Amino acid sequence: MGRLVHFEIHVDDMERAKTFYGEVFDWKFEDWTDFAGMPYFGAVTGDENDMGINGALMQRQSPPPEANQPLNGFACTMGVEDYDSIEQKIMEGGGTVAMPKYALPGMAWQGYYVDTEGNLFGIHQPDENAK
Repeated sequence: MGRLVHFEIHVDDMERAKTFYGEVFDWKFEDWTDFAGMPYFGAVTGDENDMGINGALMQRQSPPPEANQPLNGFACTMGVEDYDSIEQKIMEGGGTVAMPKYALPGMAWQGYYVDTEGNLFGIHQPDENAK
């Protein structure tokens, strides 16, 4: 079975991206540049005992995504406990709304944003009362 075990977010400005993801989601970073041979920071996204995966911020090797282009990769979605407070942090950190908060009835709140590097990502707050 091909279970997802790692992700990479391609970035133009490593420090800006580390600040954004660190402040919004409280991610921690480990410098793996020597191993990768390019600017590459491992992203520790949570406690090893919680569901989820770790990944990395990688120096972008091609032009960034253009505004309003169709998604041509994977969209990562982060689970959050308080949608509205995380959305506020996203906006304060320089992110923008791609698709506003909407209900997945009886399941959760979902929405999509663009990070400081032009990448699309989602946030998801479980809530059985969402409607």
